[in-house]
Amino acid sequence: MSSYPYDCLEQRTSVAVALHDVTAWKKIGAELPTYLDVDGLAKYFPTMGQGSDVMTAYLLTIAAEAGFKIPPASLELLLAGLRKFIEGKITRGTALPTTDLHVRKLAAVVALAHYGITDPKFLSSLTIEPDLWPTSAVLDWFDLLRLDKSVEGRELKAAVAEQILRSRLIFHGTTMGFSSETSDSLWWLMVSPDSNSVRLVQSLLNWDRWPDALPKLVRGALARQQRGAWSQTTANAWGVLALEKFSRVFEQVAVSGVTKASLAGLDQKVDWKVGSPAPLEFRWPAGIETLAINHEGTGKPWVTVQSRAAIPLKEAFSSGFKITKTMSGIQRKDSGHWSRGDLVRVHLDLESQADMTWVVVNDPIPGGATVLGGGLGRDSQLATHGEHQGGWVYPAFSEHSFEAYRSYFDFVPKGKWSVEYTIRLNQEGTYHLPATRVEAMYSPEAAGEIPNADVEVTK
Repeated sequence: MSSYPYDCLEQRTSVAVALHDVTAWKKIGAELPTYLDVDGLAKYFPTMGQGSDVMTAYLLTIAAEAGFKIPPASLELLLAGLRKFIEGKITRGTALPTTDLHVRKLAAVVALAHYGITDPKFLSSLTIEPDLWPTSAVLDWFDLLRLDKSVEGRELKAAVAEQILRSRLIFHGTTMGFSSETSDSLWWLMVSPDSNSVRLVQSLLNWDRWPDALPKLVRGALARQQRGAWSQTTANAWGVLALEKFSRVFEQVAVSGVTKASLAGLDQKVDWKVGSPAPLEFRWPAGIETLAINHEGTGKPWVTVQSRAAIPLKEAFSSGFKITKTMSGIQRKDSGHWSRGDLVRVHLDLESQADMTWVVVNDPIPGGATVLGGGLGRDSQLATHGEHQGGWVYPAFSEHSFEAYRSYFDFVPKGKWSVEYTIRLNQEGTYHLPATRVEAMYSPEAAGEIPNADVEVTK
């Protein structure tokens, strides 16, 4: 953030918050009158004609959460402008002609609530249906219920909002996502799944909810970073506030000393003087044993325990993806069994529980079989006629190897899709195939597998 090159009001604000740059914030405050339009709403750049309710709500909310003071004269104008927007006395559009007015008004109501301004009339123009809202709006609603104690049925409504948030969370090991990510990327409202993930942590800490789940949420939010940062300036500002508050609650004392782990008579240790520790690895014990971990020193280091084993897959496994596989003959000598020379159509029905980038489908084929459609003869084109790829998903690349059919997708949305390919059985024998696997390559804990039955090919 210290080298971020752009400087609209949002970006200047986010950088100042993320870096705790009081000097930069004072400069913003001094220049803020030039950023306000005639109605008191904040503009992204001083030369723009109209301000934005989205920009104004973010400026007020993030400043309140960060403890940054807005000069009184500007603050009065900002609050008055946002109130006029909520009451419908002024209107503002957005970059896209979408039905986002209720989302924007809710964000504005929350911004005012941070400064003690609440009114039952504010919500009268909104239809309260949090199960239909994007996740950012559910988080706003959750925050409003914390700030405005006059809302009727506040505790019950907060419990419903919590349940909605829980139901949308998806964990694959240490990675975290939302089932609603497709509809959560509201870029024109400065909202993204990344900002939602860190705002969730911040909201729960503010209201002292889900203490047992917070470490897992923080680990999942950190796993969303790319090259040490989240995707938006707003997400990085929220992320800094959330992680610092988390540290104040859970990590008040710095970690020092030695952490020891023992299993089946073997001991290993981490010396915290060295810096970032490497993972400790133990072999599987011969029988049931207890993993003991003891920290000798100050602080409370976090521990992630992962068990890995190479064992035969006996039933379908799903951790983010589901697979169903069928094989049908499109040209076969005998309908009762597979024969050498038969053409087989393989159909994979796939389902993703959340949006994922760079997903690979790996389906093994019997030894000696050939995946058709590579363009090495007219027969391949004829044999592959009728293959169907279902859903709004198209492979970036398909690989036809001697051992498997692999298809790579740069993006897979939540939902169902299908893949089909055709093979020719060239060698007789009984083939024991490994599992069919679907995996998010850069988040391999999100995967699905199914075992394959033996394939017997006769003459």
